[in-house]
Amino acid sequence: MKKWLQERSIQMRELWLIFKMLKKLFYFLPIFLISVFLIWEYKVNILLWSIPKIASVTMPVQENIPTSWSKGPKVASEDDRPNIILILADDMGYNDISMHNGGAADGTLQTQNIDALAKNGMLFSRGYAANATCAPSRASIMTGKYPTRFGYEFTPVPAAGRLIMNWLAEESDTGLRARIDQEVATKLPPFMLQGMPTEEITIAEVLRDSGYYTAHIGKWHLGHAYGMDPLSQGFQDSLSMVGPLYLPEDHPDVVNAKFDTRIDKMIWGVSQYSATFNEGDLFAPDKYLTDYYTDEALKVIENNKNRPFFLYLSHWAIHNPLQALRSDVEQMSHMEGHNLQVYSGMIAALDRSVGEVVQKLKDLDIHGKTLIIFTSDNGGANYIELDDINKPYRGWKISFFEGGIRVPYIVSWPDEINPGQNSNDAVHHFDIFSTIAAAARIKPSNENELDGVNLIPYLKNEKTTQPHQTLFWRSGNHQSVLHGKWKYIISIKENLRWLFDTSVDPVEQNNIIKNHPEEVRLIEELLVQFNSEQKDPLFPASYEIPVMIDKYDGQKYEEGDEYIYWSN
Repeated sequence: MKKWLQERSIQMRELWLIFKMLKKLFYFLPIFLISVFLIWEYKVNILLWSIPKIASVTMPVQENIPTSWSKGPKVASEDDRPNIILILADDMGYNDISMHNGGAADGTLQTQNIDALAKNGMLFSRGYAANATCAPSRASIMTGKYPTRFGYEFTPVPAAGRLIMNWLAEESDTGLRARIDQEVATKLPPFMLQGMPTEEITIAEVLRDSGYYTAHIGKWHLGHAYGMDPLSQGFQDSLSMVGPLYLPEDHPDVVNAKFDTRIDKMIWGVSQYSATFNEGDLFAPDKYLTDYYTDEALKVIENNKNRPFFLYLSHWAIHNPLQALRSDVEQMSHMEGHNLQVYSGMIAALDRSVGEVVQKLKDLDIHGKTLIIFTSDNGGANYIELDDINKPYRGWKISFFEGGIRVPYIVSWPDEINPGQNSNDAVHHFDIFSTIAAAARIKPSNENELDGVNLIPYLKNEKTTQPHQTLFWRSGNHQSVLHGKWKYIISIKENLRWLFDTSVDPVEQNNIIKNHPEEVRLIEELLVQFNSEQKDPLFPASYEIPVMIDKYDGQKYEEGDEYIYWSN
């Protein structure tokens, strides 16, 4: 009996303990569920908060490390070939320079140095980017080919950034939903490996192998794994951007502008103020990024004034996050709106960079023998909520309407080409490779593989024919063809198609696709042939996002609004 009572007592005690546990669970379960709900509801904000803190541990950034650029001979070499400087802006809209339609804020911002560069050479008013996003355009510039020739079709995005964009896309209430393939997204190669194939020959390799000193400064975006980095792709020195901040967000000299858009939130979320020289340790530059890159470019020019050099000055400006020096923003007080003031301040810094580079060449008496090319990787972006950056053209970065691919395109070479020229010929990013090679008096080993043409005969008025009869653009679901005067655009899965006669409608207002079935049939045949010659993408697109042509990102879709779906 006693044993039974003991066993009974133990059982009752166990039941009581279970009861107490269940009671606690009953109390804490709602708290737990609410916590899970809140974490999921605010997952983007939590991720945006945590990424910089994780990065500071996993990718520590040192104080500024002085660069050590290579130095050329103390006396001028006998090599009389020109110096070559390629200045690439990021996300610069057609209307962002004052020589085009008045510049930002309808002419109240003057880009006097960029304008002077054009007045000293040739302005191509129909300069086209190779793609409407960063990386494929840069790959085309470096190789002289359509990026789809070697499968570089989409722009790499860091895994954390892609996750943020996917979550934000799923939550979007604009009326048009993104299409996300989570299975594909999980199988993408790491960001560092999403680079340009190592076997592709770059213009830097061609110049280096012919005796040029080659230097890269700024954004690369063509892979940073061994074999894909700038040092492996022809540059003897490289100062590479790592983090996308122009200054720390809380720096007293900087003014910030943030937007409630997917890409802006993603960029701020993965932000770090950092760079690396020749793939060494990460460090923080010692001033506003655009000015820092410019100062380093001046060092490269000074160090190598006595030998032919190729400087690829690849600015991050004016890509978001929007950050400008307080001193530059103060000069924009006459403009309406904080965002426009910050954006214009960034343009002012970029324009100052061009002016300082040109002045340095003049001070060293090598301006005349220096070929300078200035362009942008694509048109102005739809996620900075400024309406007229691509004015008068429709569309944005991330579309093949003119606003996405029509870019500033300027060539200056005082000793060789006449000043004050303006060309309405359609030219393309891949023409830069062939033009630079010809200026350097080099015949590339892969010349027969190039899509670009040498523009020097056009710069010297030795040719009057059109450089190109037909140009193509492709990013998965979204494709376009320029054939003579006809501009064709398609969003394939949606069967949304446009045809414009650019000779009378260069701003793409009147879709005449139903009126010209024969022209459409011919162009579509050309597109089919082009696609059959391209390689499959090196890495697949994991999402397709809607892009409204006449509204910026985040605005509400209304019946009748024109849009495309962009693959990336």
